Amino acid sequence: MPEFIHEQVASNGITLHVASCGPVDGPPVVLCHGFPELWYSWRHQLEALANAGFRALAPDLRGYGLSSRPQGDVAEYGSDQLTADLCGLLDHYGYRQAAFVGHDWGAIVVWEMGKLHSDRVSSIYNMSVPLMQSPAPPIGVFESIFADKFFYILYFQPVGPAEIELEAAPRTFLRNMLYSAGGEGMAEGSSPLASRDGTGMLDVLRAAPEQLPQWISEHDVDVYANAFADGGFFGPLSYYRNLDANWERGKDIPVSTISMPAGFLTGSLDPVRSMMPGGAEAMASALPDFRGTTVIEGAGHWVQQERPEQTNAAMLDFLHSLG
Repeated sequence: MPEFIHEQVASNGITLHVASCGPVDGPPVVLCHGFPELWYSWRHQLEALANAGFRALAPDLRGYGLSSRPQGDVAEYGSDQLTADLCGLLDHYGYRQAAFVGHDWGAIVVWEMGKLHSDRVSSIYNMSVPLMQSPAPPIGVFESIFADKFFYILYFQPVGPAEIELEAAPRTFLRNMLYSAGGEGMAEGSSPLASRDGTGMLDVLRAAPEQLPQWISEHDVDVYANAFADGGFFGPLSYYRNLDANWERGKDIPVSTISMPAGFLTGSLDPVRSMMPGGAEAMASALPDFRGTTVIEGAGHWVQQERPEQTNAAMLDFLHSLG
């Protein structure tokens, strides 16, 4: 098994913790995790990429894990800062460009890299969250759709309530979150929408069973839980608080700016598919060099952890197709 190297990298005025693997002269691939995850969510992909000759770099994104966690200013977690962090990471290692792979919020950050710093991105392979092309600021759209019903993105908007809830029981939250959005939890079917008033995240998540699915162990849960118990949730939640600001920043940038080769992968039971129906098809029509979507049957939201072999095969097929 290739060795994981852990470093603290100065970038954009902060420090990023980066796990890397593979030959130092291999083509670089940057792996960007989502919420509520860490570099650790790419543990299976780091090894596969290294064995295929790539140099894989998986940072804890700003606000997560052992990376810097600015407090107090929500704007510190906008797309301008998050993408500048990744540019600084490339600069540190001496790369003009890299292939970028993202999952969940990491996918959103990678799409933003394609818009804001297209010259630094040689290709994009994203998972779970397709390119979002909202006609208006997203929070207002969500407000009109959900009205008085609970929706986690709206619950996360005010600073304070979500932090208090999740920081009081980080392991319970993470264990239930990983199960609920995974294939096994999603196969149980959707629950009726709850009233917004008085409802929190733990109220809407399924309780994980005593025996977790085989793709996630209690040790894995501990890795995540220990990181969030130490670092808190202000930074990760503030990604969601920048959705409107990010939309404003990028609304006049044509989608054709994301002209590099792009591919997409998702699980058939990923809840994002019901949240963004037709998202993959719209993306395929909008992007100049879209190379197709892979849907892994039975997988939920954590597709690269739930189905690592299938995910790795699809990702490497895409990367090898670039020549």
